[in-house]
Amino acid sequence: MDAKSSERIATVEMEDPERLSNSPIPRPSEQDKSEFGANVEIINASGHKQELDRNFGIWSICNLSIALDNAWGAVYHWASVTGGPRYGRICSWYAGWWNFFAWTVATASDSLFAANAIIGIYNLYHPDYKPQRWQIFIVYVIVTWMTCSVVLFAQRVIAHVSNFCGILVMALWFASTMVCAIMPSFNGHGHASNSFVWLDWNNMTGYSSNGFVFLAGMLNGAFTIGTPDGCTHLAEEIPDPKRNIPKGILAQLTAGFITPFLFFISLLYAITDLDKVMNSNLPSLPLAAIYEQATRSRGGTTALLVMFILETLLIMPSVYIAAGRMLWTLARDDAVPFSRPVAHVSHRFRNPFTATVIVGICSTLLGCIYLGSSTAFNAFVGSFIILTTLSYLAPILPHLLSRRRFIKPGPFWMPNWAAYPVLITTCLFITVFDVIWMFPFTLPVSAEEMNYSCVLTGGFTIFISLYYLWKRNHGYRGPQVVMEIEDDEATAMVRETHEGKDIRLPA
Repeated sequence: MDAKSSERIATVEMEDPERLSNSPIPRPSEQDKSEFGANVEIINASGHKQELDRNFGIWSICNLSIALDNAWGAVYHWASVTGGPRYGRICSWYAGWWNFFAWTVATASDSLFAANAIIGIYNLYHPDYKPQRWQIFIVYVIVTWMTCSVVLFAQRVIAHVSNFCGILVMALWFASTMVCAIMPSFNGHGHASNSFVWLDWNNMTGYSSNGFVFLAGMLNGAFTIGTPDGCTHLAEEIPDPKRNIPKGILAQLTAGFITPFLFFISLLYAITDLDKVMNSNLPSLPLAAIYEQATRSRGGTTALLVMFILETLLIMPSVYIAAGRMLWTLARDDAVPFSRPVAHVSHRFRNPFTATVIVGICSTLLGCIYLGSSTAFNAFVGSFIILTTLSYLAPILPHLLSRRRFIKPGPFWMPNWAAYPVLITTCLFITVFDVIWMFPFTLPVSAEEMNYSCVLTGGFTIFISLYYLWKRNHGYRGPQVVMEIEDDEATAMVRETHEGKDIRLPA
């Protein structure tokens, strides 16, 4: 086979069940093999061989996105395109690393939520018990590796049960919301006043400006709504991603806005003693104290906490998927140390096994930091939203500055009159709020209560900057995105392996 013929394109029809079904990896047809040779490979839009099964359909990706409200790389690849030929490589570097580290600290925060809830149930029945960090750490490690193991060993099952998990998460939300809304009417203590919920302002931070406190408090809302890039990390595992991934993002944002809003209202009406909530034995989980005031019974509080734990456990595998897929994506482009083993896809378990294990190890190490200092751990967890929004800024700002000329319009392309106000507002929002969210949470501030997110975010950014200065000349080329691929027709490049060398096609 000559070089000229190796640069040809093979087109695979989406409707062909033997080529792009919802489970197996797309395989070259016999016609492709006879035309291009036996060693042909399907190349997807990331510029890499298609290695992951396309197990996720539109409903499973939407339900997984809903779970993500509380590996294609997503922003990593977008930044490489919007930055153009000159700046795409460095933009993608920062987008990818910021995003990976953000998702990694998200796994740690979710493990801590579950661990605190489990300890909180024990505390209900032992009021004199004072939780120790080492006890929370033990539960933290168990939760971490239990959920990580689900991702490692149940890849074939996750896509099929994601619909059930998404429905169950919504059912648990509905049950918790209704209990908190209804029970105060039956336990003799009643609800909080309308004034407490909608009018009264309780500024316990020490800041004199209520407006600043309001803006700083939006960090909770940002954490609750989640990260819109969550489902995009599965773009290589779903058919027709250019249509289905935006639908998943819409499902996540819609559910992430409506469900927390209604849930928070029910919680506020259930609070009759705010001081008791603020002085809870578990300061990182005041939810337990709110549940206790809502139900006025150990049994009711236990039931609500069990539902919270179950919901967290259902969500956590999707967080590990996002973090692991992001690390795997970086490794494929030689952006991480020991990239070859990290980029390996297990043929037995059909997933980036090594990358997912590394995420579990990183989460465990973060737990060790919590064991030594809760302040240091909170700095990692608090940087989650800052790092994710910075990773969004990496593709959005170049997209704005380049006047959107490097992106090929797709099914959901916004006209200029709508796109530019959205892009400008987004960039300003990220810049302003990331600065606000680095301020101390309370005044006066002490070393123990300081918000070290600025130190962590700045230090991590300096580290990856220094690493880039070396790596740019030692293997890292950036994403090799094939923009010509039409996802709805699953057009795929064919690559011929000859004498152990890949004949690469021009993007």
